[in-house]
Amino acid sequence: MNLLLVEDEARVADFIQRGLRSEGWTVTVAPDGETAVELLANDDFDVVVLDQILPGMSGQDVCRRMRAHKNMTPVLILSALDDVEDRVAGLRLGADDYLVKPFDFDELLARIDALVRRSSASLNGQDRLHVIAFEELTLDTRSLDVKCQGQSIELSAKERDILKLLMSNPRKVYSRERILNALWHINEDPLTNVVDVYISRLRKKLGLCGNLIETVRGAGYRLSRNG
Repeated sequence: MNLLLVEDEARVADFIQRGLRSEGWTVTVAPDGETAVELLANDDFDVVVLDQILPGMSGQDVCRRMRAHKNMTPVLILSALDDVEDRVAGLRLGADDYLVKPFDFDELLARIDALVRRSSASLNGQDRLHVIAFEELTLDTRSLDVKCQGQSIELSAKERDILKLLMSNPRKVYSRERILNALWHINEDPLTNVVDVYISRLRKKLGLCGNLIETVRGAGYRLSRNG
């Protein structure tokens, strides 16, 4: 997944870039609005994280120009301006979300993931966001029904939670630490290899769809057609 980060503060840009890359994102950094507009004209991105206060062209101007050119890539505005009027102005220009600085990285990541899910659902014509699909694998988050090639599969609650996490952003690499934090609320494995054990069980239960879960050596796991 490709993300464009438009941020003129080098320290903030480096912090966000390193964090997102550790989560499997490909991140391109633009230090100003003009560079961002040029990159958007020549490359495709899945999400744009856009600082509002930039040298030269502002973040709002970048967003306005994107929408004027029918570029509907999801935009998350970052800003030190936290007045309601500033948030409303950014959203009315076509931004999809607005996050005030300083922010927690996990919240930033969660908001980016939400934008990707909404965008994917819209592109696929999925009005019912409770149904997640990847290749021949589907997960109904309301009925909790998991199917591979139309055949229902029985999973435990934790196995289903891992699958939901992976399916929420296909092709994104989830580190073991990220999975532990999201599902067990711990940051280190207590010497049990719990994530690896659950992934192994999940692959077996998914049968023909098990090979969609790819191990990325030294990084973690993701859903991939080449899994």
